[in-house]
Amino acid sequence: MAVGTLLWILGVGYPVLWGLLAFLLNFVPTIGPLIALLPPAFLALVDTGPSRAVAVVVGMVIINTISGNVLEPKLLGKGLGLSPLVVFLSLIIWGWILGPVGMVLSIPLTVTLKVAMDSNPDTHWIGTLLGTGRAASEELAAWEKLSKKG
Repeated sequence: MAVGTLLWILGVGYPVLWGLLAFLLNFVPTIGPLIALLPPAFLALVDTGPSRAVAVVVGMVIINTISGNVLEPKLLGKGLGLSPLVVFLSLIIWGWILGPVGMVLSIPLTVTLKVAMDSNPDTHWIGTLLGTGRAASEELAAWEKLSKKG
């Protein structure tokens, strides 16, 4: 929504389309926002000139920096419990298996896999490996506490 509003204010054509594209590509970690930045920047360059294109790039970088470094970690990071390495590897693996659709679905698929692994006692260790270091240390502390009681 913020990207679409920015592009509408700057007078770039099809701001709703570019805002929707930015929303969808933000699900692709690391490279999604970069891919979403290119089409509206090139359109602004062709339609209105280099100064407007620079404004589009700067505005979208600011929006993605704030959302990616402030909002998303606070709202999603603790709730999902996936390590950054797992997020990056899931992007590569699901992208290799399912192509571009797998890249978009990499985080939901990995979270589903983590929940499935956590729910079975035989595969709980895999779910712990997919999680953050904080989750693993909490798991270790719980095991130590249980072993001291027994």
